[in-house]
Amino acid sequence: MTRPYSEDLRELALARADAGETVRSIAEALQISPSCVTKWKNLRRETGGVSPGKIGGHKKPVLSGTNADWLRKRIRSGPFTLRNLTKELAARGIKTDVRAVWTFVHAEGLSFKKTLRPAEQDRPTSRVNGRAGRPIKVGSRPHAWSLSMRPGSKPTWRPCAAGDHAGSVLKHLRPSATGRP
Repeated sequence: MTRPYSEDLRELALARADAGETVRSIAEALQISPSCVTKWKNLRRETGGVSPGKIGGHKKPVLSGTNADWLRKRIRSGPFTLRNLTKELAARGIKTDVRAVWTFVHAEGLSFKKTLRPAEQDRPTSRVNGRAGRPIKVGSRPHAWSLSMRPGSKPTWRPCAAGDHAGSVLKHLRPSATGRP
């Protein structure tokens, strides 16, 4: 984001406006837009000064003050997930998202457990042909190939008009040290 114009420039523009000069002529002389001069006039009329406002950070964080205190108590009271915390905050009338809750939890140095999604909770804990109750280990299905792991066919080279393979034609087209192909 760009920096605001200096207060000296603002005061100079407003002094010229007070002297009766038009907004467009002030803007042309100071090489600024006419809307700047108009906005500065309105700012001085409303606030009495020409100081630029704060850039960025106008919005107070939602998860601060009493909301932050409630959230800290809730986190310490028992297990939670970020999505559930977001839903609980929404039930209390606090509009926020999962990312903001994560940022708060991370900044506070608090930890949270990741839980399984409902679809993952229904998965069997053992192989179909294995003993019941035996946990599945990583790589427990050595004979199952995923699409990215299946061995493919070897590349085939099409013969060229000269009878050679396509890759070997280029060596005949390169000039030799004597300049002849």
